[in-house]
Amino acid sequence: MAESYLQQRADAVTTNAVRLRSADVLSAATEPMKTALRSDLTALARKGSLYKEVDGGYTRAEVDVAVVDTTTDGDTTTARVTEDARLYLPFTAEEVADGAPEYEEYSVPHTMTFTRDASGTWLLASDKAELEGGPLPSTQIAEPADAPAPDSADEGDKGAPSETAELPVGSVPPKEGMEPQASVAASYNYSAMVRYADKHWKSASDDYRTYGNDCTNFISQVMRAGGWRMTSGSFASRKDNKKWFYASHTWTTSYTWAGAENWYWFALKYSHRTKSLNNVWKLGLADVLQANWKPRRDNIIDHTMVVTKKYRGTPYLTYHTGNTHNKSLRKLLADSPNAAWYAHRT
Repeated sequence: MAESYLQQRADAVTTNAVRLRSADVLSAATEPMKTALRSDLTALARKGSLYKEVDGGYTRAEVDVAVVDTTTDGDTTTARVTEDARLYLPFTAEEVADGAPEYEEYSVPHTMTFTRDASGTWLLASDKAELEGGPLPSTQIAEPADAPAPDSADEGDKGAPSETAELPVGSVPPKEGMEPQASVAASYNYSAMVRYADKHWKSASDDYRTYGNDCTNFISQVMRAGGWRMTSGSFASRKDNKKWFYASHTWTTSYTWAGAENWYWFALKYSHRTKSLNNVWKLGLADVLQANWKPRRDNIIDHTMVVTKKYRGTPYLTYHTGNTHNKSLRKLLADSPNAAWYAHRT
């Protein structure tokens, strides 16, 4: 039941939406859930149309569901499941062989409840996707929530965010071909950064713990895999944005390691390990993109991502919270038109 329901949601955002399962899904849901699902499917279809306009959208979807655990109390069952989905992109086999991503994928935990009616039939009663503040999966309807800002001293004005106006195709050279003054350091291994992100976008490395909002913790791991060296540090210096280090406990790990706002100040302003890009379309492989979802409310960065593909001028981003691999920049901009974006050359 869970897989059929989540497959229907994914189908709704594709350009060839499959609606044959809809009746079966609705017949296996409570009346309030039917109402909510009908509303969501309509909104998801609109979202799919928007995605088709901005970059061709998705051609089809594949959803797998793994049951983590279930508990039953009388006529109510609560199930914790993980949704793993692939949303296929409109590229040919030749284009994929040339470097285009074949699909975008995401992994999302859910808590679902099922109730048994008078006839003994189990019905889907509710679904809560467990999301912590990053960009929402393409199959969810809402705005990304602001992440709680770390308790750090005010570091001042970051200046103007990166522009989002698209640049002419071919006007941005590949990262490896940039002049020396446009790159930060030749000693970093960008391929290793991308490999690490590709491997651990969904399952965390055993070498690190995870955080509730895990996006910047993941990016710090990616940077370290490519050659970033940790600074010295301790409990006494963990709030210092000039420090960047990981240790066995959160209280002996720097705020810059897992806090998006803090990482910005360390990477760009203090260590100069990144260089600000004035336009998001200049992002190359292993470059970092950060977002403030509600810049009118505050000046605090909420989210951090890394580029793992670039094809025909479009960067594709990978991130934790929620775990997503190769989502196009075009879709991210379409999802959050009011966000402030901060692009980093690594």
